[in-house]
Amino acid sequence: KIVAVIGAVVDVQFDENLPPILNGLEVTGRKPRLILEVSQHLGDNVVRCIAMDGTEGLVRGQEVVDTGDPIKIPVGPETLGRIMNVIGEPIDERGPIPAKHRAPIHAEAPEFVEMSVEQEILVTGIKVVDLLAPYAKGGKIGLFGGAGVGKTVLIMELINNVAKAHGGYSVFAGVGERTREGNDLYHEMIEGGVIDLKVRRFYT
Repeated sequence: KIVAVIGAVVDVQFDENLPPILNGLEVTGRKPRLILEVSQHLGDNVVRCIAMDGTEGLVRGQEVVDTGDPIKIPVGPETLGRIMNVIGEPIDERGPIPAKHRAPIHAEAPEFVEMSVEQEILVTGIKVVDLLAPYAKGGKIGLFGGAGVGKTVLIMELINNVAKAHGGYSVFAGVGERTREGNDLYHEMIEGGVIDLKVRRFYT
């Protein structure tokens, strides 16, 4: 049962069988579903969790059940062009996602021996990026800028070019994005024909 709620942080007490860290818990009798993810064991059979949605209306004493697994989301070709929230539920009003497989949202990083040591440039097709700040294949890079300067436009262009030039897949995770911006980006992708070019979007 819930013993404390502090914003998105929820403390849950179990009588026995403490769930492991990263397991998903579900608050019973809550509509829409509220999933909690175990992040810490506090002792005295209490676990500290992060709520995957708003915690408005939660009260101490509410029952919580352990799902027995980490949070898993649909994966595979069926997810192409779909929008889902952080727990894998479709939010694009296009019905359920008929995926055959689901994968945990947490995974171990690949071993160094599995990673390529060759340095190769990813040609984005955006001249200013390719000239001044080229992207390395298989690497990570940040795209920094102030509000309203066109970062999202660049991302959409990157997704478009990667799909057309490389036949690749793109995953867009909107973390902390305004809902309006995510909605605008989605509809711009549809209008530009980008969403049909094997684009996956996750929006939280």
